[in-house]
Amino acid sequence: MEKKLKFREDGTFVIVQFSDVEFIDAEDRDPETPLLDSITKATMERIIAIEQPDLVVFAGDVTASERCKSPLQSFRSAVAVAEENRVPWAAVFGNHDSEGTVPRNRMHEEQLLHAYCIAKADPPGVSGAGNYVLTVDDRTGNAAASLFFLDSGDYSQISAIGGYDWIRRDQIEWYAAESRQLAERNGGMPLPALAFFHIPLPEYDEVWRTKVCEGHCSDWISSPRVNSGMFAAMVEMGDVMGTFVGHDHANDYCGMLHGIRLCYGRSTRYVSYEDGVRKDKFPTGARVIRLTAGDRQFETWIRQRDGLVAELPVHKPDAH
Repeated sequence: MEKKLKFREDGTFVIVQFSDVEFIDAEDRDPETPLLDSITKATMERIIAIEQPDLVVFAGDVTASERCKSPLQSFRSAVAVAEENRVPWAAVFGNHDSEGTVPRNRMHEEQLLHAYCIAKADPPGVSGAGNYVLTVDDRTGNAAASLFFLDSGDYSQISAIGGYDWIRRDQIEWYAAESRQLAERNGGMPLPALAFFHIPLPEYDEVWRTKVCEGHCSDWISSPRVNSGMFAAMVEMGDVMGTFVGHDHANDYCGMLHGIRLCYGRSTRYVSYEDGVRKDKFPTGARVIRLTAGDRQFETWIRQRDGLVAELPVHKPDAH
């Protein structure tokens, strides 16, 4: 039986995005691991208790699989906070999720085994693992919003290019086809949508350089070196109102570009490393997103591990 997401009686739907939780199984010998994992879990517990979300999204790097003896157990430990709180959840995968002994398609299969996971099996013939779309129904049972989840890969398979991977052309075609079908069922109007993936699109750099943004950009914007056209497809389809990524731990900004808000989450495990040492620039936490049925917009804020809502700086583009 398919699990359904629904707007609340007051017409709202709340999503909590945890980014880069990077759990490591308990057998790992790193003495800092148990402490970091316990702090990370306590952060997630507190934010879930405060926000009471309708959906939790793990936005990639759910595990630090290259440091795990058991990446699947690390994944189970990471998502246990949602399972234990009986909150529907879904995950996309990041570069660290596939650096260990378990391929990402097996990790995607693992998430589908959990009781409160609402992710779906991969569509046939589409690159990556963890490409699916969910709808959120209104009080009448009709789809009032859609949520796209895409695998942004790990590292470029073309050595002459290098760097991080990109969302492939067949994934973009799959997204456009799903978007089109949802619009047809909505009387020809694009269904308000959000999109979640791990690695930021190249347009994240453009929005920071050219538009007013809210939040921090304290890390490199680690986008792929190839622009595969995902952003252009979303602009053309006219449904996606915002995209949400992780990956760059000390970035948490949002900015509007061509009608789409490009948003980072807030890193949930740690914010940054300097010279190999963990040095948090600001508190870890999560991004919270609130949709309202019938509105083609959303509210969003950062909830910190201390329970407070973050006060984010306003960044204005360079006049030059």
